[in-house]
Amino acid sequence: MPVKAKKWILAHQFDGVPKDSDLELVEEELPELQDGQILIEAQALSVDPYMRVYVRSALKEGDTMIGSQVGKVIESKSPKHPVGMMLVGNVGWRTHAIVDVGQGVGGMPTVMPATPVPGLPVSVNLGVLGMPGATAYFGLLELCKPKAGEVVVVSAAAGAVGSLVGQIAKIKGVKLDLTCKGGQRSGSEVKVMCFALQNFSSLDSKHI
Repeated sequence: MPVKAKKWILAHQFDGVPKDSDLELVEEELPELQDGQILIEAQALSVDPYMRVYVRSALKEGDTMIGSQVGKVIESKSPKHPVGMMLVGNVGWRTHAIVDVGQGVGGMPTVMPATPVPGLPVSVNLGVLGMPGATAYFGLLELCKPKAGEVVVVSAAAGAVGSLVGQIAKIKGVKLDLTCKGGQRSGSEVKVMCFALQNFSSLDSKHI
């Protein structure tokens, strides 16, 4: 039976702060599955800062809004992806998506299994267990390789990546200097997220 999906499309390019009218919710009927395809139903959608840049550089009006999601397989023609399996994929802001489970761009899989964490929502796969977590972990530990006693400066320390970098750095015993755009997070909020770190300064955007 055909599935009707809803998706957010880019109605207008953002000018300043995005407005409700910049996006439009539309409906489409999805085709029948082919061999090697699965149908997933969205459980959680990502909202990330990078989207603003990519919308302007890579999307045109009428395109589906980009973004990752955690989706549940509700129909499958792939033996490796049974119904009920939870997956993470970059399929955009849509309620349902047909995914070809072969290799995607650069040889990477189009979808990957979500990691279940007892007591936590599946959305952690879009945060600490997803792209922000991987960026923080490998960016700090594999590229920067901080040593105890060194100072790590974290800009946007209240953001998805910055708050995780602060926590990882604290575990490694380094000193931290955190900055946060004025109005984004209070000093107390950042201190809570980063284990009561010192040297927090709230800066206006013109100083960043």
